[in-house]
Amino acid sequence: MTSRSEHLRLFNLIHSMSEAKPDTNYFDFYELPIQFNPDQNAVKTKFYALSKQFHPDFYANESEEKQQEVLNLSTLNNKAYQTLSNAKKRLKYVLELKGIVETDEGYQLPQSFLMEMMDVNEALMDLEFEPDAEKLAQVKGDVDAIEKDLTNELNDLIARFDSNPTVSDALLPSIKDNFYRQKYIDRIRERLVKQK
Repeated sequence: MTSRSEHLRLFNLIHSMSEAKPDTNYFDFYELPIQFNPDQNAVKTKFYALSKQFHPDFYANESEEKQQEVLNLSTLNNKAYQTLSNAKKRLKYVLELKGIVETDEGYQLPQSFLMEMMDVNEALMDLEFEPDAEKLAQVKGDVDAIEKDLTNELNDLIARFDSNPTVSDALLPSIKDNFYRQKYIDRIRERLVKQK
């Protein structure tokens, strides 16, 4: 049974969804602090509880308006879970919530990183014209090392942010930079797969 305060909180969330605010904060919806690494057990527990609470079958005899309200909450719950349970989606989501990353933003990567990637891109172009298993293995090893360094850097940054988010907003530009460098590496990975 839902408490009155919980029902009021959810009503307000639905109301905010219908008033030009389609992107309800998933952390607020799950009553969790904004973090890059929220407690996944809490995320899963909240997802299952809300899935049960907002199962459309329980509202089959309600008004059409109530059924739509429940369907909206069920959809919101699914989107929240898909985002908060996936590390890459969650990273982007938190950066968007904080206003640090915008959709289709033309972010300028650091020159030093681009120079390092130029070597990798040149090697990939060479491999397209002259396949060489040994050279391909070397390029994959180089990309693995770069990705490992980026992952370690990101893990350090988000651990520092999550331990004290109110004073850690200064870390957000570094996290954003890492996010875009990781996206670049993801594109390199796609090209590597094609080299097989």
